[in-house]
Amino acid sequence: MKKIEIFDSTLRDGAQGESVSFSVEDKLNIVTALDRLGIDYIEAGNPYSNPKDAEFFRRAGELKLDHAKLVAFGSTCKKGVAAQEDKNCQALLDAGVHAISVFGKSSLWQVQEVLRAELQENLRMIYDTIHLLTQAGKQVFFDAEHFFDGYKDNPEYALQTLGAAADAGAYKLVLCDTNGGCFPEEIREITAIAATAFPGKIGVHCHNDMGCGVACSLAAVEAGADHVQGTYTGIGERCGNANLSTIIANLQLKKGYSCIPAERLGRMTETARVISEICNIPLLSAMPYVGRSAFAHKGGMHVDGVQKNTAAFEHIAPQLVGNHRQILLSEVAGRAALAAKIQEIIPDLSKDSPQMAGLVDKLKELEFEGYQFEAATASFELVVLKELGRFTPFFAMELFRIIGEQDAADRHMASAMVKLRVGDRYEITADEGDGPVHALDRALRKALEVFYPSLAGVRLIDYKVRVMEAGKATASIVRVLIESSDGRNTWTTVGVSTDIINASIRALVDSMEYKLYRDMVLKN
Repeated sequence: MKKIEIFDSTLRDGAQGESVSFSVEDKLNIVTALDRLGIDYIEAGNPYSNPKDAEFFRRAGELKLDHAKLVAFGSTCKKGVAAQEDKNCQALLDAGVHAISVFGKSSLWQVQEVLRAELQENLRMIYDTIHLLTQAGKQVFFDAEHFFDGYKDNPEYALQTLGAAADAGAYKLVLCDTNGGCFPEEIREITAIAATAFPGKIGVHCHNDMGCGVACSLAAVEAGADHVQGTYTGIGERCGNANLSTIIANLQLKKGYSCIPAERLGRMTETARVISEICNIPLLSAMPYVGRSAFAHKGGMHVDGVQKNTAAFEHIAPQLVGNHRQILLSEVAGRAALAAKIQEIIPDLSKDSPQMAGLVDKLKELEFEGYQFEAATASFELVVLKELGRFTPFFAMELFRIIGEQDAADRHMASAMVKLRVGDRYEITADEGDGPVHALDRALRKALEVFYPSLAGVRLIDYKVRVMEAGKATASIVRVLIESSDGRNTWTTVGVSTDIINASIRALVDSMEYKLYRDMVLKN
């Protein structure tokens, strides 16, 4: 099984993406996650470019890595400056890491029009920088910037830049599609030429400006590259970088290459979610292999097929990459799919029983009214339990009242009062919030905590409203989805009404009831 080196640039190239900003702690945590997955090289930043990256390399010794090697990133020395006198080169030497990635121009046009240097001087800059670093015992990757565009413009000069880096002792010559504008067939053809000229030394670094980053990387491997760079979830400047989570799974599960240790493949989805959480960017639900929807089935025919044989609509078993199958509940889901989902909650309920038929009809009726259980699985479970008489209410909402206020300083506040009953006891309380739903949430929990202290840890973390019948203006039916968390688990509930406050309170009540029910189940 041929080994393909995986080089992750989330902390350097990925940090150039819009809305991405890492603290030093963020970077340390991402390195830990990538190391646990089995990534070979982690490009951690440019120690010369900013104080944050310099601080990261000072603290890198805190990390106890068992697989990955940290890489410092920087440019070749400046034109007209000797490498040993260049401050960037000195910062790379002082970074305290063994591996260094150096980028330099491989396009004649870029050298002349952007760098504004003589062609020979650019070759000197590449050679002297890499030679200085390799003589100091460093493992050097040469990122041949704009290589593919440069090759199409002037093949001879593009290859000369690779030759200068190789002669200076570079470990890998990484061909960069810096503008992300090449097609896979171009990448394959040009990579094959470079791999023939420099066998065993070729890597690839693709951007995703045409949506071809992954395809181009795979084409380069087919043509002889044995080193692939990208970012783990595809983040990066402009349209992002080649997505390593997709590349790794494609190469290892489909093509038989070895990218990460086989026993760590099951961490792929978890790693993607950890990195996305640290980036504060939601992981695309439709991302191949690791996205929430990668193995989600909604249409009745598809669900029926997967239940008979998963290979009917799944190209791999989701557990291979640490993901799981989802059977989504919606108006297009078949009765068999609903029945299967119900049996996950009530295993002893027969698919052919009258209770099952009645429950499926009830769920279809609720969906016709505007309820959606595809995301609100907590509300779905409550409906099933209540319709089958297997749920004892923990409380009853007797009354709620909302008061909205706006003061002279144009500050908006809301107050909520709730009255609820637990057994034969009543509790009336009130609270304030930034809006009516926030105030209701706080007042409801405040009242319930008298009876159920565990609810003190429940927080509303997301709130979505969808207008179902826009043509009816303010009389439209609205659907409210509320996501809640107790710090360990998250769950989503739904409420539907022509009144947004009523819809919200229904979703809030479901949220509290679900939490109390799950706590009771765990105790028993």
